[in-house]
Amino acid sequence: MKQKRCNVMAWLFTGVLAFTSPLHAAGDHAHDHDDNGSDHHGAGMKHDDHGSGQGGHDHGHGSANKMFLKEKKIDGYNVTFHIMKAKPGKEMGGSHDFMIKVEKNGKALTNIMMNTRVVHPNGQSETKKAMVMGDWLMAGYDLGHKGKHQMMILFKTADGKKHKGGIYYTGS
Repeated sequence: MKQKRCNVMAWLFTGVLAFTSPLHAAGDHAHDHDDNGSDHHGAGMKHDDHGSGQGGHDHGHGSANKMFLKEKKIDGYNVTFHIMKAKPGKEMGGSHDFMIKVEKNGKALTNIMMNTRVVHPNGQSETKKAMVMGDWLMAGYDLGHKGKHQMMILFKTADGKKHKGGIYYTGS
């Protein structure tokens, strides 16, 4: 019985992904950001967010063949940033999946709303609403070009408070 339930959940999840991916791929969504430009200090980023390994655990450096996983504290929440190349045919709005998990006291928060923003190496930026994927929130972006991408998040918790922060990802 448990196996059938897992299979049903897997098909349901796949159907939701198939239905929502064109909506998120369009990238033409309204978003509520309270930062005033691309200044990383206005986005809650600090100087220690520039280098890898400082201000959090860093596993990987953003190469297409390596896993990128970085953990940070944002306003008392443990936030894990994970970036990986999207599997061919499974792209959810870009070449890479930008995935974020927010935890408090060891428990993942899934009842939050989150917007993501990327400032590309050429200075252009784009914003997308993150969709819930189990314990993770995710948005797809094209990050395959060389240079440093500023990856930012803004999330609102159940208490109505907004929290923001980010990391840097170096594309290859």
